[in-house]
Amino acid sequence: MKRVKCPCCGAAMRRNGRTTAGAQRWRCESCGASRTVSYDDSAAWLEEFLAWLLSKARQADMPGQGRTFRRKTSGFWRVWPMPEPTGEVHRVLFLDGIWLDRNLVVLIAYDGEHVVSWYMAESETSRAWEALMAPIPAPDVVVCDGGTGFASAVRRTWPRTRVQRCLFHAFSQVRRYTTTRPRLQAGRELYALSIELMHLDTLRQADWWVERYLQWCGFWADFLEDVSFIDGRRVFTHERLRKARSSLSRLVSQGTLFTYLDPTLTAEGPLPRTNNPIEGGVNSQLRDVLRNHRGLSLMRRVKAVFWWCYMHTESPRPARELIRSMPTDDDIDFLYRTYSLSPKREDGGPEWGDRAVWEELHHKDPYPFWLD
Repeated sequence: MKRVKCPCCGAAMRRNGRTTAGAQRWRCESCGASRTVSYDDSAAWLEEFLAWLLSKARQADMPGQGRTFRRKTSGFWRVWPMPEPTGEVHRVLFLDGIWLDRNLVVLIAYDGEHVVSWYMAESETSRAWEALMAPIPAPDVVVCDGGTGFASAVRRTWPRTRVQRCLFHAFSQVRRYTTTRPRLQAGRELYALSIELMHLDTLRQADWWVERYLQWCGFWADFLEDVSFIDGRRVFTHERLRKARSSLSRLVSQGTLFTYLDPTLTAEGPLPRTNNPIEGGVNSQLRDVLRNHRGLSLMRRVKAVFWWCYMHTESPRPARELIRSMPTDDDIDFLYRTYSLSPKREDGGPEWGDRAVWEELHHKDPYPFWLD
């Protein structure tokens, strides 16, 4: 315990019994003044709260079945740990979203070692992706799984950044339509091509794969145009195969399949071809946290994800600084009211800034403040 000094004369104080409430009483040896000293232990409790949240520990195993823990840490559920842009330029970023509810997703940016930023949205719209990307300097390459609205957001926010579509997700999309045991010859050939897609190591192999895929499209073009009539309605007979073909054709035409083989980009080192670093390094661990503490309300699940992301940034602040710097529910409500009442520009946008973070963070009603 730190040495206690008298507030009147500055001399050292010694213990002098306890008050009726049980607090330690101190008495000055020089002037006889008496006082009690209280210590702010909120930082220590925040560290204990985070240690519990990011582990498999159960409150039922704590002393008193966690009653003291819940009383001391309940206020930390009101804190919103927000990303702090550093301005660092990354060569490669992995972007993905983890869904916590039907209308709630947390978008995350990851550099392969640390979480760079995160953003809560109602869906993976282009506007939500832009809000995540805007504070981050444009990387050379961004790896994604092809979520909705992502392509247009990259074009507007990071126009010079090259996109690498996760090859495993491209393969999985084909597998979803063909299954692992296609019954038709066309399906078996397309499924084999999709498997081969993940094992291409040179541009020459990639060009040969594209050529064979285009040959497949030409050979089976008439077959995929067959139609049937179901309940008087005209439908394509092989609709699932057509969807599998469309998913690959779109990626081939966009040129996002083989960015990792571009010699102008690989001169500084190899590039990833899948989203595995963020899937295994972030998403799976977040699911473990939510599984270990299942039963949390939706907002507490969101804040658990936020806390995990912040503690896995490159330089998280100490607990005492976090308590002072991070916004709370009251701060969010105040900013929401400010944004709602702020004057609008002639083009309809808000006069303050263009990264609408707080509108989506806290709603008093189930209806969105704006939709993309």
